[in-house]
Amino acid sequence: MTANLNPELTELSLEQLRLRRSAKWRFYDEDVLPAWVAEMDFPLAVPVKVALAEAVELGDSGYGYPPKLGLAEAFAAFAAARLDWEVDPAGVGAIPDVVNGLTSVLRLISQPGDRVVINTPVYHPFFGIIEELGCELAEVPLVDGQLDVDGIDAEFRRGAVALILCSPHNPLGTLPTEGQLKALAAAAAKHDAWVLSDEIPWPLTLPGARHIPFLGVSEEAREHGIAFVSASKAFNLAGLTCAQTVTASERAAELIGKLPFAASHAGHFGLLATVAAYRDGAAWLDDVIAVLDHNRALLADLLAATLPEVAYTAPRAGYLTWLDLRPLELGDDPCEVLLERGRVALNPGPAFGPQGVGHARLNIGTSPALVEEAVKRIGKAVGR
Repeated sequence: MTANLNPELTELSLEQLRLRRSAKWRFYDEDVLPAWVAEMDFPLAVPVKVALAEAVELGDSGYGYPPKLGLAEAFAAFAAARLDWEVDPAGVGAIPDVVNGLTSVLRLISQPGDRVVINTPVYHPFFGIIEELGCELAEVPLVDGQLDVDGIDAEFRRGAVALILCSPHNPLGTLPTEGQLKALAAAAAKHDAWVLSDEIPWPLTLPGARHIPFLGVSEEAREHGIAFVSASKAFNLAGLTCAQTVTASERAAELIGKLPFAASHAGHFGLLATVAAYRDGAAWLDDVIAVLDHNRALLADLLAATLPEVAYTAPRAGYLTWLDLRPLELGDDPCEVLLERGRVALNPGPAFGPQGVGHARLNIGTSPALVEEAVKRIGKAVGR
């Protein structure tokens, strides 16, 4: 039932969505239902629309200046209200986007040939970051969706300089426990390694779960960790280039202070939209979370009815779901068959690491009707 959900978020017109010019809607032909890249289909939050409209009306499209816009204070207040996360505004910095920030920080702390840990299957740009810097990839796969802290500790012992932590995890939507994060921080401290914690989806933590910020678990985490956050996923602002670094120690702040100019300046429209979202977007965000909560349960029901052999664990955060399609025998990359026969586009599982063979990532940040349509098309592709 969708009666208690915001109709602006549940009654989306496919025709209206196809007017959008973002990658999600323009990469594939018009007969393809795009359910892949991490963009939501919902209208922008009204406070964000107002902030951007005011800037356009004023011709206010110059360079951004975070200190006068109150970005750090807005994020600190948002984190406190949503998560009881105490953030010192002095430790919040602006960057264009998290991938840019991660690359720039890793460039400061690593040399070509150094090992960098990731927990596969994981957000595919991490592979490119490590390759770009000439570093060596150290994969420590998740175990039943959770961190293998002993495996990460072993890589630190072998000399790995950093872990790129994905929390909440993309694509699985899992959340590490406080105990795991404390053990991870202790391992980083013992081996003088860094934990670069990508926590972009945390505002979309769903009912029944709680996100634990890495920097909040211990003094060791604060000394050896940097968090990377953004309103981009929670408020659908990825195209506006604004993210934040969060530090909680002099050591980490000193490192962020060494970032080059291009890596430490966000776009002006992104800053305006982000501040508006953090300050005044709570009601809209609550409505989005309600729809995502509905959609993750709906997807489970639809798969059980149509494709019961497909393994799926509902995400605890975010709008990205991980489907094990191996029982359908569609090959290493099932997305090729789904696109050709069902005209539905998902993200190929192998892009997320070796554990992604036979899997696909499905985006449910849309209306319930379009979640149903996506499953219908998957079913069509396999003759259901």
